[in-house]
Amino acid sequence: MTVGYEPLHERFGTALKRDEGLARYTVARLGGPADALLVANSTNDLADAVTIAYRAGIPWMVLGGGANILVSDAGIRGLVIVNHAKGVRIEENGHVEAESGVGLATLGRRCMNQGLAGLEWAVNIPGTVGGAVINNAGAHGSNMAASVRWVEVYSLLERPHVELWGVHQMQYGYRSSLLKGERERYIVLGATLVLEPGHEPDELNAKADEFVAYRKRTQPPGASLGSIFKNPPGDYAGRLIEATGLKGTCSGNVMISPVHANFIVNTGEGTAKDYRILIDLARDTVLQKFGITLELEIELVGEWE
Repeated sequence: MTVGYEPLHERFGTALKRDEGLARYTVARLGGPADALLVANSTNDLADAVTIAYRAGIPWMVLGGGANILVSDAGIRGLVIVNHAKGVRIEENGHVEAESGVGLATLGRRCMNQGLAGLEWAVNIPGTVGGAVINNAGAHGSNMAASVRWVEVYSLLERPHVELWGVHQMQYGYRSSLLKGERERYIVLGATLVLEPGHEPDELNAKADEFVAYRKRTQPPGASLGSIFKNPPGDYAGRLIEATGLKGTCSGNVMISPVHANFIVNTGEGTAKDYRILIDLARDTVLQKFGITLELEIELVGEWE
């Protein structure tokens, strides 16, 4: 074990992997290796791994469902912690406590099956509760801010400790929160949601199924990261990119989707470099044609040229 990783190896043993490829951990099936990788199966594992890395001076990041994130072909230096903390408690009154590694779509279905309304929109979201809380994920006119009441935050400011943030402290905006971009200072351990009880599960699932059908009609299948750019005020990123004529444009085995121009799809053996080429092409072309600078909804991580 390389010098610097001994404390992690002492705590986690053979669960700590070296030079682990990250493509299998991302929905776009792209990304080079991490220097070290650990799957955290509990919030204790998650907090311990972050604390040890922080105190040892090892760069680290937490990876949830691998959605909304593009890992470079060169990979990530330091430690990647894959969050599999998946504890859930659902109460009849609509209070839901979910650890940050729980799949949001799975949580939505579980809540609907118990007659709780408010997460029907989430059946289309491939990420985790933690990522959804940080990014204020949303669809079909709703988002996390509508349901989140408390967020359990692990803070590395001054000393590692747990804080409980109310929804107002999150400063939620469109696909943003106070935690976004602060991965080196905070991680999300879990969240408490408040949903609406007393609904018929069949009706809630039918509504969710309509959302799924709509997505299949309007969004491409396959390995993509979802929406690449945020919608600018009063317009849609997909409409702007389509109006430049870039639908179907390829770089290697990566393509701007002919179904929805704000989606870029890995058609097989694609690279993160090709993904980045198309991202830059779409942003530059929209700026030249319309004078609008598109803002990324996804995050680029790892070593980039």
